[in-house]
Amino acid sequence: MALQPSSGGPRRIRVGDGPLARTLLIGTVLLVTALVLVAPLIAIFAEAFRQGIGAYAASFADPDTRYAIGLTVFTALIVVPINVAFGIAAAWCIAKFRFTGRNLLVALVELPFSISPIIAGVAYLFVYGAQGLLGPWLEAHDIKIMFAVPAIILASLFVTAPFVARELIPLMIAQGSEEEEAAVTLGAGGWRILRLVTLPNVRFALLYGAALCNARVMGEFGAVSVVAGNIRGQTNTLPLQIELLYQDNNAIAAFAIATILTAVALVTLVAKAIIERLDARRAALTGEPTVKVAAKAGH
Repeated sequence: MALQPSSGGPRRIRVGDGPLARTLLIGTVLLVTALVLVAPLIAIFAEAFRQGIGAYAASFADPDTRYAIGLTVFTALIVVPINVAFGIAAAWCIAKFRFTGRNLLVALVELPFSISPIIAGVAYLFVYGAQGLLGPWLEAHDIKIMFAVPAIILASLFVTAPFVARELIPLMIAQGSEEEEAAVTLGAGGWRILRLVTLPNVRFALLYGAALCNARVMGEFGAVSVVAGNIRGQTNTLPLQIELLYQDNNAIAAFAIATILTAVALVTLVAKAIIERLDARRAALTGEPTVKVAAKAGH
């Protein structure tokens, strides 16, 4: 609100209150949004359907493309539940307990956000590759990790590890542990407290984190491109298949497949909006902080 002096003097004008400044700010934001976000989305769907529905549908008939879709979904089905479980455990540990090394654990949880995915992929090569730390032992026991599906899963696990925990930690800290302590005094065990008390209180943050994790798994390129080997029909996920198709001058098929990842991103945004609305309604009824408010307070 603008400040009104008690002496009845002139109203204090805020920065951007003038009509010209407001118009310039709104116009700049809309222009940047149109150029950076809207235009690329329109270009993807325009190129994908440029030769009609038939050509678009034919792009998915390629066996390598179908395999890439299946491998991407398979990877997400493994990575997302594991990172959900990891996020719950890490958030519970950090938010509910005080121990030596707690800040270090927080830093380790958020480490993948500060490391380039390509560097993460190279690090896995140094550990599991043929010349890596465990490479000779793995080769001696005929265990193949690099340039195979396990490497894709490991790389995806690393880059998406913080998403669920990052949403849960500030909310759990803001909510405190009074309800869990009350449940303990009533004789409830740890698993029962987690299932009936803790998880219901953070369900919207958990859903939001899982949605973000899923979108990142399906769209991850950097780390996966290093460890997968780009073997057609064997280790190609959707982002890698899009790159190969574009390099093969098959732009229509590349953009057609790109619409899948674009749709995943759009669905994630819609899910985010729905979750935030439901969370705001819950906060209004209970008086507890929303996921967004808790996240801001936590950072």
